[in-house]
Amino acid sequence: MTTPESFRPQLSPLMIEDLVRNALLEDLGRAGDITTYATIGPEKTARMTINGRDAGVIAGLILAATAFRLIDPAIRFEALVSDGDRVHAGQALARVEGPARAVLSAERVALNFLMHLSGVASYTARFADAIAHTGARVTCTRKTLPGLRALEKYAVRLGGGSSHRYGLDDAILIKDNHIAVAGGVGQAIAAARAYAGHLVKVEVEVDSLDQMRQALDAGPDVILLDNMTPDRLAEAVEINRIRHGQTPQVYAARRGRVILEASGNVTLDTIRAIAETGVDYVSTSKITMAAPTMDIGLDSSLV
Repeated sequence: MTTPESFRPQLSPLMIEDLVRNALLEDLGRAGDITTYATIGPEKTARMTINGRDAGVIAGLILAATAFRLIDPAIRFEALVSDGDRVHAGQALARVEGPARAVLSAERVALNFLMHLSGVASYTARFADAIAHTGARVTCTRKTLPGLRALEKYAVRLGGGSSHRYGLDDAILIKDNHIAVAGGVGQAIAAARAYAGHLVKVEVEVDSLDQMRQALDAGPDVILLDNMTPDRLAEAVEINRIRHGQTPQVYAARRGRVILEASGNVTLDTIRAIAETGVDYVSTSKITMAAPTMDIGLDSSLV
């Protein structure tokens, strides 16, 4: 089902402007676009079309529009699709018109954001589509490009994925090193519960069913099942169901039980079997760290 545009993820305009301005400053350097200044007269106007050369999910149009606006407010940017739309190869995504020097100087920054984020959204959609028949959702992690986390997580959501925690400050995730230093699974969860506020979720990572049973006794909100085979994951799902005394029907409705997340060795080839075990979430860094860019270009006619 397509998400209505008014309910799609949003980005803060203030954050967008800072990110795009910094990218433009990086590209323009101290002397500006000397190639364009040397070859294009100030009287020239450009009419251009941003075209998607691959099929996929679009993300980042607002950043592209901001790049052109910050270079010159006289540039007119008309989006022909919306972030979150699925497009076909060769489809026109936006029209750009204005002073040629300004348009050409903003081109690379605008396309860089659009190509990268559309690539993340499109790659996420492939993972999400592979498990659409299950009750599981694919989710991203904190493994993102430095400085671009909010943008990449935005793109993941547009592609049909969900967001894990945004940083170290919005949820507790107890990993193997925390457990080792704290003295055990139960001790780490108990300490986290005592520290956290009532709105802060507590998740613990386990790599064995014995650790999972210890975690269930301590009562976290989420258990991350790390690097387990599909057979082992299915056992974990059954242990969780029995632990809460639920029928399969009630369990499938996700009421009154610990949420299970699977992680490790998640690829397009493995995610279906993982999701079909009955886990709630499948987390992977692939959708942010290994997503290929979408091929998007700017085709122009100078007037």
